[in-house]
Amino acid sequence: MSIFGLIVGMALYSIYRCLLSGLYTVKPTERAVLTSFGRAKRLKGETTGVNASADATEKSPENALYRYPAVEVIKPGGPYFKWPWQKVHKVDVTTQAVSLTWDPTKPQDTIEAVTKDNLTTGVNGQLRYRVCERNLYPYLFGVSSPLEHVMGYFVSVLRERIANFVDPRGAELLAADVEDGMEKSSQENATAVELTEGVSINDLRKNLPVLNQFMEEQCKDTVMRYGIEMDAALITEIDPPPEVDRALSAINSTRNQVAADISTARADAEQQITMSNRAVDIATNNAEAEVAPLSELAATLVQVKGEGGSKALRAYVRNMRLPLLERTRRIVQTLPADASRPGADANTL
Repeated sequence: MSIFGLIVGMALYSIYRCLLSGLYTVKPTERAVLTSFGRAKRLKGETTGVNASADATEKSPENALYRYPAVEVIKPGGPYFKWPWQKVHKVDVTTQAVSLTWDPTKPQDTIEAVTKDNLTTGVNGQLRYRVCERNLYPYLFGVSSPLEHVMGYFVSVLRERIANFVDPRGAELLAADVEDGMEKSSQENATAVELTEGVSINDLRKNLPVLNQFMEEQCKDTVMRYGIEMDAALITEIDPPPEVDRALSAINSTRNQVAADISTARADAEQQITMSNRAVDIATNNAEAEVAPLSELAATLVQVKGEGGSKALRAYVRNMRLPLLERTRRIVQTLPADASRPGADANTL
């Protein structure tokens, strides 16, 4: 009886173990990989490096070092069946977000980084990522904690970028000045100094989109290394220590005041220049208006003398005097020089 019960019990356990517990399903947001005795079923002749785009491999030659085997991926659905010596590894492929401060080894509220001015600043933000369905092998079997490796890689690149960050607009202005070989105006020089020699924390705050774009470009290799595809890097806060923040506020206030004074002075100067130009134009027009009748009269006199001679010119001048004589109230006639001598004839007056 005991032997029969043992056989029946082993049969029931085998049925449960092989049939009932061997059924599984895969959710719509999941992908699964089945392993037999710890080995995943692989696709013959295919690797993650071959399946990746050629452009990505050319841009990052080190991708050739991460040629993991391509495994067979179980799509959503079911129920599926597995044997007792097989194991199902399920992965969530939806886009997820993780804070930059996430670290399983220690709690922290911010990421510290040193700028090019040797100022320690705190950085906060988040990363959006998703597991790459094409590269499940490095995610499941490459390292024990791929997300932890990705976060460490991201933070290292971020600190290196912050330590060497230069405002790209200032660099472009300087490069254009060197290429053209021409001297800039005082306004352009002032702008270049403000952009290139400013406080690094201010430059970082003004160029957060540029910094985020750089980090996204640098983290494209995580697909090949760890099977994690970076969707977006969102660095939202760059906060220096309180004493540094107060000093920066004072610097920014001074710069804003100086910029406002320069703008006001420049506007006043432009207004004065405009008014001076208009005054010159008005004086020029008035002078031209006074000279025009004289020029016309001179041309008429030359024409009259040329056509009729001196007699015609004297007659023309006499006729032009008649309207003036009609409006005169008193005429003063001067004597010739020899009329003042004694015995001069009065008829000569």
